[in-house]
Amino acid sequence: LSYPRARSAMATPDGGCTPERALDRLGRIRLTDHSMRSLLGEVADTLTGSLPGRPQASVTLLTGDRPSTAVFTGEPALALDEAQYDTGDGPCLRAAREGVVVEVADARTDDRWPDYLPAAVEHGYLSSLSLPLPLHEGVSGGVNVYAREAAAFDEASRDFALRFTTYAAVVAGNMLVYESALDRARNLEAA
Repeated sequence: LSYPRARSAMATPDGGCTPERALDRLGRIRLTDHSMRSLLGEVADTLTGSLPGRPQASVTLLTGDRPSTAVFTGEPALALDEAQYDTGDGPCLRAAREGVVVEVADARTDDRWPDYLPAAVEHGYLSSLSLPLPLHEGVSGGVNVYAREAAAFDEASRDFALRFTTYAAVVAGNMLVYESALDRARNLEAA
């Protein structure tokens, strides 16, 4: 599913959300109002709305070593995730597997993923930022931000994205625990 960008009174003049307000928005999320998918959609929308250049984003989840895209803000983000899954490696998989931040400043000159990066260039996305999203034992993830411009992320946007994703991992981890507790309660009630 693709989630349209939600805009609110927390918007900047260009339609984006300030970093402070993005963190405030994340902190106000009520788990009872969301499923895991809608929560991750809110994370992707809020993050991309807070970064310059109108990037696309997705959230990759790894269950064991099997990747899947949980949410995406547009078809290009899904296509770029799937190109990495097809090759078995890429920035989003590296971030999710190893728990590290991975930046591609220019897909035209980066040589780390020769099977994936040509697909990024073909789709018109020249830079990306993939951030780890540790969730729960056995489940990890990564938040992927794809930008059309080369070197789209400066130090401030990288720092904000990492800080935001760190907080988002806590909220998403809490959602996993919450959903697990609901499932247990339903099972006990049925028994």
